[in-house]
This record gives sequence, structure tokens and C-alpha cells, in this order.
Amino acid sequence: MRDVNTESRGVTPSHEVPSGARTGARSVLGRLAVPAGVLAAVTGAFAYVGAVDPNEPGHYPVCPLLRLTGLYCPGCGGLRAAHAFAHGDLGTALTDNALAVLGFLAFAAGWTVWVVRAVRARPMRIELPPVALWSLGALTLVFTVVRNLPFGGWLHP
Repeated sequence: MRDVNTESRGVTPSHEVPSGARTGARSVLGRLAVPAGVLAAVTGAFAYVGAVDPNEPGHYPVCPLLRLTGLYCPGCGGLRAAHAFAHGDLGTALTDNALAVLGFLAFAAGWTVWVVRAVRARPMRIELPPVALWSLGALTLVFTVVRNLPFGGWLHP
């Protein structure tokens, strides 16, 4: 049964408000727990890579594809790019692995959208159309092929 007094004032009775839409401080903090945990994990990973230089041999394993074939995979140079990125050297990061830097920036943008949606009690949905997924795949493939061709030396890590 609806309460006529609350409806006339434009107020939805509390028993009709979806639990995810409540905006109390505890529920907002609860909705931010997972994005905060993800940020803590990513920050910890960047802090480690920023402190332990991947340019010095022996700290990280060598890419198996590079070791076996001499070809650069799309991730080769990603740790060096993360190290440079963590130190604020965007130019070196782009030289080490431009695709990884784009991934770092895309993660930051997606994480920000996730937090804003969590605060507003809206679910985070990433629904990329097939053309976007195919475009990402094609970009990764072209990046990988070009960096392994003689004229793509500027993309080597």
C-alpha cells in the first residue's frame, strides 16, 4: 500500500527504493570498496615496477616469444614503459611501448568512470560494439607486425 503523503511530496517510500540506490555514507563506501581495492593493487604494482628497474637484467623474466623467436610481442617493453610512466617520463614510456601507455590511460579513464558510477549507485557496464573490439584487435596486430619490421625500429623497446 502506498503512502499518499510521501508520494505527493515527491518522496519515494524507503521500502520502494532499490538497495543499490540508497546514498548513505556507509553504502557509498561499500560501493567504492572494490574500485578502491583495484586501485590499491594497480598502485602497488606500479610502485613495485617503479622501484625495481626493469632495464637492469635479472629482476624480471624475459619474454618467452622474444627469447625463442627474436620477435617482439605486443607486451614487450610494457614493464619498461610502466617504469618510465611511474617516474613521469612519458616520452620514454611511449618509446618503450606506446600500446601499453594507451592501456594505462584507458584504465585510468575507465576506473574514473567506474568510481563516478559507483558513487551514483549505477552499475558499471562496458559494452563495446563488435567494431570496437575488432578495431582494438587490429590495432594490436598492426602494432605487433610493424614493430617487428625493419622500418618499425622506432617501436622497439
